[in-house]
Amino acid sequence: MQTKYNLLRQHFEELFALTDDEWNFVQSHFQYKSLKKHQFLIQAGQAVDFEYWIIKGLVKAYSIDDKGKEHILQFAMEKYWVSDHCAFQHQEPGTIFVDCLEDSEFFCLSLENREKICLEVPAVANFFRIKSNYGYINLQQRILSLLTMTAESRYEYLLNKLPKLIQRVPKKLIASYLGVSRETLSRFNS
Repeated sequence: MQTKYNLLRQHFEELFALTDDEWNFVQSHFQYKSLKKHQFLIQAGQAVDFEYWIIKGLVKAYSIDDKGKEHILQFAMEKYWVSDHCAFQHQEPGTIFVDCLEDSEFFCLSLENREKICLEVPAVANFFRIKSNYGYINLQQRILSLLTMTAESRYEYLLNKLPKLIQRVPKKLIASYLGVSRETLSRFNS
């Protein structure tokens, strides 16, 4: 387990160094969780008590519309943070689903514990501020790509930005993420 905590420490220290005392305080506020492929991390309508850092595995975050159509918001893999951020922050029932595409392992952080460690360790507060900014940037890029790029351009962008993801995610899910049919995606690969 210590090896897994070391990965989390390395993740934090990509931005800010932590003393051993600071790290011991920080790590004591995380919980470990593992799920099998197809198990839900978050379900719409249920409480969202944690945000999750992915140690190992792959998840998809999505919503389902009134007609039963799935709309994929994001794929998240190792070293990504994932949650229903609005529900988590406001402590309201979730509005999205997050389920495992592979057997996955997570470190879980409650809102209360995140606030505690941010107050106690300023470097961690800065870490979360920077990570939030990166998240907003990625969200903005995703929205702009949907508004301004062709589906084929979005696919090429995804191939360049996350080539390993394309190898791990079934084509029908990539098509859903891009907002195209499986057949249209097949034409991009020709």
